[in-house]
Amino acid sequence: MKRNPPDLSRRYQAALRKHLEGNRRATLLPARRVGDLALKIGMETLDLARLHDEALIALVLPSYSPGTREGMVRRAGAFFAEAIAPVEQTHRTAIEANLQLSRVNRSLRERSADLVASNVQLRKEIARRESVERSLKKSQQHYGDLLEQSRHMQERLRLLSRQLLSAQEEERKKISRELHDVIAQTLTSINVRLAALRQNSTLSAEGLARSIARTQRLVERSVNIVHRFALELRPTVLDDLGLVPALHTFLKAFQAETGIRVTLSAFAAVEGVHGDKRVVLYRVAQEALTNVARHAQATQAKVFIRKTEGKVCMTITDDGKGFHEPRGLHPRKHQRLGLLGMRERLDMVGGRFTITSAPGKGTTVRAQIPLIDPPGGRKKHTDNFS
Repeated sequence: MKRNPPDLSRRYQAALRKHLEGNRRATLLPARRVGDLALKIGMETLDLARLHDEALIALVLPSYSPGTREGMVRRAGAFFAEAIAPVEQTHRTAIEANLQLSRVNRSLRERSADLVASNVQLRKEIARRESVERSLKKSQQHYGDLLEQSRHMQERLRLLSRQLLSAQEEERKKISRELHDVIAQTLTSINVRLAALRQNSTLSAEGLARSIARTQRLVERSVNIVHRFALELRPTVLDDLGLVPALHTFLKAFQAETGIRVTLSAFAAVEGVHGDKRVVLYRVAQEALTNVARHAQATQAKVFIRKTEGKVCMTITDDGKGFHEPRGLHPRKHQRLGLLGMRERLDMVGGRFTITSAPGKGTTVRAQIPLIDPPGGRKKHTDNFS
């Protein structure tokens, strides 16, 4: 609260005296002027109230009767109300401004909350888009890898196709040469001997018997060669008797031809696998042992067929010189066609092919094929082709 300035106190008292001494319709303009002056110098309502009390005491209380004083006090109240009007007006303006400011602050807080929520949502969206971008980059890398793998597979297939065509042509040339050099010559010899027998009727019974015997041996030799060709192309025993007898026949002939000692160990239930799978197992064993004879310089080999975890597992091992695995497992210029052929055959029946080898350590070929609906029992037998 400010102290009442003497000038304002005198002016207030003079204006109030003039108002009280005038008639009841006297104007309140002097009161408004005093109030404007009080507002200008920074006085508040309480300051004007104290100033009004001092003036009222000085003007009314000392010399007037109670009835007159009451009327004067009422008129003085109207004067005071007019005097404080400018101050009160500023208060109302300040209150309204405060209310407006409060509303603005509340709106700003709400807007800030909305902005915070929007920022949170924006950060989430940014994080989501970054995640999507990373996923896209990963997918692009994945598809790039798949494309590269596809190219390698195409290269491998082209190489395999060329090798298969070359091997097929080589096999045809071999069969043609065998037919021409062996079968044709043998049949020609038989024909010559039969013609000689027809022309030479003077032979004794003993000479005739020797000529017939030599001719029979030539016929038998031709039949054996034809049987060997048929066995190499497709052994009938595989279809008629099963995998184990077919392997028994092949291994016996293989050992007689190469001198490599071979043993076979198999469980009888292997005959329960589908016919295509039996053919695959036979061809894998055939090709693996053919590689042993051609490349391994081995003295013995083992063929072991067993059942493990619902699969037929066949391993062919030898004690030969072995080789570096990368040369045998990857589709390169020096790739052995036999290894690729074994892998492709197993892939066709859902099988798996692995090979383990090292220089001086021999070689182990493993073939696994799913065993579907195997017959009961695990009867096992072992053959030795020594």
